[in-house]
Amino acid sequence: MLMIDSHLDIAWNALQWNRNLLQSVYTIRAQEAPLSEEGRGVGTVAFPDMRRGRMALAFATVLARNTGTVVPNLDFGSPAQAYAIAQGHLAYYRALEHGGHIRIIADLNVLDTHMAEWQAWDAAHRDDTDQTPPLGFVISMESADPILAPEQLGEWQAAGLRVIGPAHYGPGRYAGGTGSEGGLSPAGVRLVQEMDRLGVILDMTHLSDQAFWQSLDHYHRPVLASHNNCRALVAHQRQFSDEQLRAIIERDGVIGAAFDIWMVVPGWNRGMPNKQASIEHVAAHIDHVCQLAGNSYHAAIGSDLDGGYGREQSPYDLDTIADMQQLTVILAKRGFKEDDVAAIMHGNWVRLLRCAWER
Repeated sequence: MLMIDSHLDIAWNALQWNRNLLQSVYTIRAQEAPLSEEGRGVGTVAFPDMRRGRMALAFATVLARNTGTVVPNLDFGSPAQAYAIAQGHLAYYRALEHGGHIRIIADLNVLDTHMAEWQAWDAAHRDDTDQTPPLGFVISMESADPILAPEQLGEWQAAGLRVIGPAHYGPGRYAGGTGSEGGLSPAGVRLVQEMDRLGVILDMTHLSDQAFWQSLDHYHRPVLASHNNCRALVAHQRQFSDEQLRAIIERDGVIGAAFDIWMVVPGWNRGMPNKQASIEHVAAHIDHVCQLAGNSYHAAIGSDLDGGYGREQSPYDLDTIADMQQLTVILAKRGFKEDDVAAIMHGNWVRLLRCAWER
């Protein structure tokens, strides 16, 4: 079955971690075996493995922060530096598209053509994954810090940016994020209003509780949570409460289940051996969203695999991103019908993008 993943830090892995994602996961692991940094030699995401997993489309991020706390390769000392890093991520995607490896999906016509091409390939029951259509990328931004001012948003949109999550970890320039209490800054209010005017999709993931509700006051279109799990199952501010999940559902939004295992099961901390979190536990978060909604139209996949970690912080029964196909069997065993499984695996993201771009 075709898959769509709404959150992969593709450019960040390629440029900040210097991974050639045209090579397989196994080749990259071998190249990184001498490296001692956390997450090295245990990656799960590369283009051959995405194709093997029948991943027709992914939301691929541009990622750079400017929170005032410098973190190497992630959080930069000035907005200008964050801007330059994010522009480099965009350039990487353009280079991949020029080489025929990916297709940047930025409007409804390209989306429909792309999905029809992948559906025809899949319907032919083809297993020659070296010969798939190009991977489709919707360009998203995790942390709006690289946007120099809200009035610059049109330039980013013209460059292909279609989704923005205003915050990441800590207090960003535009919004409070994970682990912080702040809401939207004055510039953040203007940014969300400009996103609403231009039709750039608002990603609620990483917003503090205060910023979450403020954003909904200023943004009136459907929203999404690209990589978010359920606070009812893992009690941490990073996850969303049932009230927040219902608010997204009421906006006809979609919530992508994350595979980062500290978000999947309670009580796991970085550095602990992973013996308790499986793909079945990810399915429990998907099921919880479906129970809140009363249907399967608002749950999907937003894995965040290789988001600064690898197999050591992924479900123990996942070796590469292709193994997310196990969800089709797991969801069926939970009683989901085939059409519901297809909606969760890819259809809901297509529906949301079509709704956003038909306006």
